[in-house]
Amino acid sequence: MRRFGRTLVTAALAVTVVGGSAGWASGDSQAAVTGPPPGTAAWRADTSAGRPLPDPATATPLEVAAFFAGLDDAARRDLVRSHPLVVGNLDGAPLPLRYEANRIAVTATGEARYASLAAPDRQILAFDPRGRGQVAEVFGDLEHARHVSVIVPGSDNDAATHDARRKPATGPAGMARALREATGGAAGGATGGSTAVVAWIGYTTPVGVGLDAADGRLARAGAARLARFTAGLDAVGAPDPVLFCHSYGSVVCGLAARHTDATDIVALGSPGMRAGTAAALHTGARVWAARGPSDWIADVPNVEFAGVGHGADPTSAAFGARRVPAADVQGHTGYFAPGTQSLAAFAAIAEGAAR
Repeated sequence: MRRFGRTLVTAALAVTVVGGSAGWASGDSQAAVTGPPPGTAAWRADTSAGRPLPDPATATPLEVAAFFAGLDDAARRDLVRSHPLVVGNLDGAPLPLRYEANRIAVTATGEARYASLAAPDRQILAFDPRGRGQVAEVFGDLEHARHVSVIVPGSDNDAATHDARRKPATGPAGMARALREATGGAAGGATGGSTAVVAWIGYTTPVGVGLDAADGRLARAGAARLARFTAGLDAVGAPDPVLFCHSYGSVVCGLAARHTDATDIVALGSPGMRAGTAAALHTGARVWAARGPSDWIADVPNVEFAGVGHGADPTSAAFGARRVPAADVQGHTGYFAPGTQSLAAFAAIAEGAAR
């Protein structure tokens, strides 16, 4: 019966592609937010530093880091005050400056849905109010961490909802907090532990389970942004990261894999990574996969047809990923629940102790 059901789902997926009217296509189509941050035109025109400012569209994170290294504190803070949305999203800029810039940028929106992000104890590494909003938040001391992990979430996440009230250890911020605590860090804050965790909602995620979630358009845009984000971590001297990629986020990670310096890539609750095997990701990272017994993602067909569907099941033996134990995981979002086998395994991977 289960095999018959999966056959029907596969057939429905094909109908979605051909006719565009199947139930799979019921979600709202999203326009991907791409390109340099708001305020870039004013930034490019600014001559106050006595030399051209690095172009957010073309400068590499290493070039950005070198530029800021050549400024004194007063000049750096002038740029933060004048161009908070650019500095706050500029990969390669010093971390404290980005936190300060984003606090200013969040406050300047005047929007209640973002107000909590401006709290003094929040470490907002990126904030873009365009569209549904994008955000990256740091848990732990990223400047001095020996290990760094990045949570890459899937559908229905944005700047306003990434830390919304929901079941504990679910949602990007909840997952990040749970992983940080599992690696010995304090709950929230920047003190304690040697692992920093970033909840990264740096791309436009799909809404619902419509065609956006079934094709790779948003994932391709997200992959380019994720690759640049990890290059920015490298530019400021952070350790090579571990990527924890949930649901549609694993599609983003699959497409970005060859362009990052991640040590490990963990796909959990994955519909596929747009690759037939782990080797086809063309990454030097170790590739891991987890799927709980009650995760509905198992009912999504692992096919790719006319660009729709995300290919092979990362938990299958043929894919070749290392398996993460997940027998006690509940549902699609329970992978970081305290006490689970999966969270214990994730902590070992994050700390470089897993083999």
